[in-house]
Amino acid sequence: MSPPPSRSTPLALKAGLWLLLALALLAAATLWRARAHEARAEARWPPSGRIVAVEGHPVHVREMGAGPPLVLIHGASGNLRDFTFSLAERLAARYRVIALDRPGLGYTPRLGDGGASITVQAGLLMRAAGKLGAERPILLGHSYGGAVALAWAVHHPDRLAGLVPLAAASNPWESDLSLYYRLTSHPWLGPVAAALISAWVPDRVVEEAVAEVFAPQPVPERYAAHFGPGLTLRRATLRENALQRAAINAEIRDLHTRYGAIEVPVEILHGDADTTVGLSIHSEPLAEQIEGARLTVLEGVGHMPHHADEDAVVAAVDRAAARAGLR
Repeated sequence: MSPPPSRSTPLALKAGLWLLLALALLAAATLWRARAHEARAEARWPPSGRIVAVEGHPVHVREMGAGPPLVLIHGASGNLRDFTFSLAERLAARYRVIALDRPGLGYTPRLGDGGASITVQAGLLMRAAGKLGAERPILLGHSYGGAVALAWAVHHPDRLAGLVPLAAASNPWESDLSLYYRLTSHPWLGPVAAALISAWVPDRVVEEAVAEVFAPQPVPERYAAHFGPGLTLRRATLRENALQRAAINAEIRDLHTRYGAIEVPVEILHGDADTTVGLSIHSEPLAEQIEGARLTVLEGVGHMPHHADEDAVVAAVDRAAARAGLR
């Protein structure tokens, strides 16, 4: 005699179908919101410069001023607008300033899906500068951008005239990658996390993170409105930034033993209150690794010295230019 039919099987099937429907609706809503968020961000903060094609790859650049060429390379989670808030215009009084968006950030698209290394980024930006006639510029790189500038100096020593690492990530460190970056750089969780963040996280969360990076200095008035936090929350940008951040320590570990070959004038700036890129881990050793490098420690300054002490940054660029025979 067969057992009576179970009511639990149809109920479980119905529950499973409802769950699948709910997940499908969540996915559709997430993708719609992410696309809408990205569209609003790009409408509010459109490209501020022009696009230069480098071997078919677009690079977003902003140029101003005249004089010796000076290339500005921004940090993680950012774009060239960080420099055009104030510093670039001031430097343009006596330099030909070229600010570039790094691959995957701002309006320079990603180079593939694997996260461009600091060496690959340096090569792309070097060729972009060369197409603009800046064959041997002074390089100023902030934070992650400082690592890219160092990779440029190591791998293309004849394609720069001077180097200004600004709170630059330059030497290996021991701390683990944060949970946020472990998640967003994960092979399959990362794209999902990027979509969810883009769709559901408001721009003010980025603004709060920016405040932490500026500490102990306050964020300048109108900085967030200029910088474009919504650009940081685009899916491709979140993903590329995470992959770059996950790989940089290993890349610096391979690079830092070659700093002794850098022969151009080097002017290093770093705040002693920087809790994002530590002075003792990065710039103090860097000053010993490059013969003739000069380190200026900015007392009480955090991770954004180009906003906290603009005078010191301009003076460092002037010293590098003078030492290079450009002024």
